[in-house]
Amino acid sequence: MHIVGPQDFAGLPTRYCIKHFFCMNKNFHALSVKDCLAELKTSLSGLSTREATSRLTKNGLNELEKKRGFSRWSVFFKQLKNPFIYILLFAGVASLVLSEYTNATVIFTAVFLNALIGFFQENKANNSLEKLRELVKYRAVVKRDGEDSVVDAFLLTVGDIISIEAGARVPADARLLETSGLAVNEAVLTGEPFPADKISEIVSIGASLADRRNMIYAGTTAVSGRGLAVITAIGSETEVGGISRMIALSIEEKTPLQAKLEKLAKFLAIMFLSLCSLVFVLGVVEGRGIYEMFFVGVALAVSSIPEGLLISMTLILVLGMQRLLKNKVLTRKLVSAETLGSTTVICTDKTGTLTEGKMAVARILAGDSEFELGSFTRLQEEKEAPTVFLALRIGALCNNAILENPDEPLEEGRFFGAPTEIALLSAAMEAGLNKSEALRVEPRLLEKQFTSADKFMATLHSRSSGYVLYEKGAPEIILAKCADFYSDGEQLALRNERRERILNNFKKFTTEGFRLMAMAFREIPESFLNKDEAEPEWKKLDEKLCFVGLVVLKDPLRSDAGHSIAEARSAGLRPIIITGDHPLTAKAIALEIGLNADKENILTGEELDKIDDKELSRHVSKIDIYARVSPHHKLRIINAWRERGEVVAMVGDGINDAPALQAADIGIALGTGTDIAKEASDMVLLDNNFKAIVLAVEEGRRIFSNLRKVIVYLVSDSFAEIVLISGAIILSAPLPLLPVQILWLNIIQDGLPNFSLAFEKSTKSAMEKKPKGREVPLLSSKMKAIIFGVGIFIDVVIFIFFWQLFKQGSDITYLRTLMFAILGTKSLVSIFSLRSLSRPIWRLNLFSNGWLWAAVGFSSTFFLLALYWSPIQKLLAITNLPALDWLAVFAFAFANLILIEAVKIFFTIREKKKYAIAR
Repeated sequence: MHIVGPQDFAGLPTRYCIKHFFCMNKNFHALSVKDCLAELKTSLSGLSTREATSRLTKNGLNELEKKRGFSRWSVFFKQLKNPFIYILLFAGVASLVLSEYTNATVIFTAVFLNALIGFFQENKANNSLEKLRELVKYRAVVKRDGEDSVVDAFLLTVGDIISIEAGARVPADARLLETSGLAVNEAVLTGEPFPADKISEIVSIGASLADRRNMIYAGTTAVSGRGLAVITAIGSETEVGGISRMIALSIEEKTPLQAKLEKLAKFLAIMFLSLCSLVFVLGVVEGRGIYEMFFVGVALAVSSIPEGLLISMTLILVLGMQRLLKNKVLTRKLVSAETLGSTTVICTDKTGTLTEGKMAVARILAGDSEFELGSFTRLQEEKEAPTVFLALRIGALCNNAILENPDEPLEEGRFFGAPTEIALLSAAMEAGLNKSEALRVEPRLLEKQFTSADKFMATLHSRSSGYVLYEKGAPEIILAKCADFYSDGEQLALRNERRERILNNFKKFTTEGFRLMAMAFREIPESFLNKDEAEPEWKKLDEKLCFVGLVVLKDPLRSDAGHSIAEARSAGLRPIIITGDHPLTAKAIALEIGLNADKENILTGEELDKIDDKELSRHVSKIDIYARVSPHHKLRIINAWRERGEVVAMVGDGINDAPALQAADIGIALGTGTDIAKEASDMVLLDNNFKAIVLAVEEGRRIFSNLRKVIVYLVSDSFAEIVLISGAIILSAPLPLLPVQILWLNIIQDGLPNFSLAFEKSTKSAMEKKPKGREVPLLSSKMKAIIFGVGIFIDVVIFIFFWQLFKQGSDITYLRTLMFAILGTKSLVSIFSLRSLSRPIWRLNLFSNGWLWAAVGFSSTFFLLALYWSPIQKLLAITNLPALDWLAVFAFAFANLILIEAVKIFFTIREKKKYAIAR
């Protein structure tokens, strides 16, 4: 056997473009072996080395294309392309102009940290592609010049004849020419948990990927048997390559929060800069000095722009990420948790997500009884106990699975072998059977391996007197060879009535999406076998069997999946199952978790291909289950929901889920999923607990709620100075506040208090409300009423108060001190009401947020220092404020608080009325 290496293909281009080679797009599964070889211009002897080299040179290596990367600097500066960042940069430069270096440092630090976080998250798609590339970095057995050779998988080309053995990873997409008991685990591509039995015969042209039994695909793994195949596609033209292209071409759009924040940033920028410019123009027209008005305008701009919003948002999201991590949810992007809080539709894969992703014995049909797995150890009192234990014994002894660590607890067992055999062995051991001891009593003499043609496996064992044949396989095959059936420790004649009952049970469970395996045996006298024969004639042994029972196999539902789906639905989310499994299997799981599973609620990939995107968008709201789907189907489904304005989450764990995970508003991968799925996702469930999604939704809603509180608090304060300055200019009065006073107030208002709102806890009603969705604006009607209604109204009243005192001849320094005190106190008091935008202040636990009291205390200290400490008084041109004047100060603060509470009560009553009408 010649070992081929890269040296045999020296001179191949390192940069290339995969092209369609010969008939690469043909449906090879629908061609005969002869026609397939002819189309690919090859033979069973394989390609010559010269021809293989020619094809590799022309069509490239068997590798996935690398995405051209960007320089680190370009990736970093890309993070600065955001309207809100532009506003902050302007505010930072303006602060430098005013010599407010502390303020400028805070702003520029916030911008830098934001860009740094984005920089480290930029190359998610590239990482996904690199993980995909690793799938084809191995060696393969190929025929070259009529001889078997071992080559690096990247040197395979279309037309090569390859051999596949149990345990080998498939290096490229290929059409099977010969098979012998070949079964391939294709779960990473199809989502089907059971190994696919492979054949070499023609498959219908319209067959889905999972039904193309004569094809094998790159990245999948052979679990049993062997096969000979001809390569039909390599590199980027394989099914895995198609997925990599989908990931590369997938445009990661802004999350709903990012889009809403960008829209808010543009609105605030235009509004505040326009107002500040208007103040500057009015002041100059009135005859005030250009230099003076420039500094006033810049101070107003710095004060009005809520630079604390970006820092607060980052803090809120980071705290949310930390809380989720405690619940075993790893958030890979800052905005992910909030996005899940806005999610309206959750599309979830079935295998490995709702289910455990492995085969297990669900029940055994023995005699006239059904036994569930959990009851096997309590069968001593049951009539059919001997039958059940015999079925389990046959499943364990007619079996090639191995337990690597038999001395460890069963739940920690490391099994090796075909999934079906692992499930049977595990169930037998759970019932108390010791395989090693059983084989010591009944040593195995011979074995007839399972093949897709025969559909059964048999083993011959010796006993103290004679022999016993144990057999397991497809129910219709085993039953046809049975003359008796075993019940209550006896062998009874298998009459037609009993045979019909067994077949009906088989059909019933099959239509419910289960897989069944029949167990049978035959006791053989010692004289029946000719000891001189090297191997007995199986046909003579394989008849007159005794039927024992049917073993029902399934991919078990995760213990918390049903409850978690119910919680998601009660929170207003719409769960959708998207799977590569058979429709019946998907239907069975849907019924088990409480989803609609009527015919009109199920759509297959084949049916999906027959409708266009517009029709899908019209009908997508009626479908709860998608079965036999491919990766591109998942993308269509997600896009259809998003076009309807929904925020879509995708939950998955396989390679076939990766494009959908990246295309969804938020991709959620399982901790046990493939690395590709994790790289393409935004969040990872570290312990595969679906319930964590519900916790993440609640956390996301908390984040969104706290972010709204910060926005109301910061923006409502931004108008006060503008109203005062504008009014004074219009009425030709002295400025109610100096630029330095405005900036000091900005530190008090936009400093620590708004950060403390990030620590507000979620309310019990958060999960009872409908999700916000994509179209719900960041500023609700209630928020606008508080910001523009209450805020501006109180600010106008404050200016009128200032104007009246000025006309009465009050000292301007005293008036500025009074305005300074009123605005600062109003802000620090209002934050207690804004802890909740729905519940009244008297229903809030005033001491549940210690950070709030600490922040208000710290800001109050700076506030009082400005009013009563001489050095800062001189710096800010402030005088002592008489004690009696604090009555006026607190009167405005509490009037503002009462109006905010009135707005909250008004909207709460209105929302309750709407809810009552809707019901």
